[in-house]
Amino acid sequence: MTAEAAMVLSVLVAFTMALVGVLLVAAAQIRCVDAARAGARAAARQDPADVVVTVTRETAPRGARVTVAREGDRVRVTVVARPPLLSGLPFEVREEAVALAEESVADEEAGEAGEAVEGSGGAREGAGLGL
Repeated sequence: MTAEAAMVLSVLVAFTMALVGVLLVAAAQIRCVDAARAGARAAARQDPADVVVTVTRETAPRGARVTVAREGDRVRVTVVARPPLLSGLPFEVREEAVALAEESVADEEAGEAGEAVEGSGGAREGAGLGL
């Protein structure tokens, strides 16, 4: 084996390892997005906090940190995780999802329906669906 072939082979191995690392980070990011969305949906339904955290952790990468916060009529779920096999590096993926609490949505729909009934004598087509 020549020195050039050995050099090319080591570069190819390094490139392959970097590509695998990027794919692991992308997969962890996608799982964090899915977990944050699932948690936000559960929190918006007014599920208990421990249920929200459990649902989120089931979807999140192993060892992820989950934070659930209520801000007025919105719920925010944050998922922070270290990509697998890259845990030694100071690198984390983070994703947040925000949802409107269902009690707020129900209040808004009731207000829209009341306005439609008062204003036109009947319910407006598509009321409450954002149409």
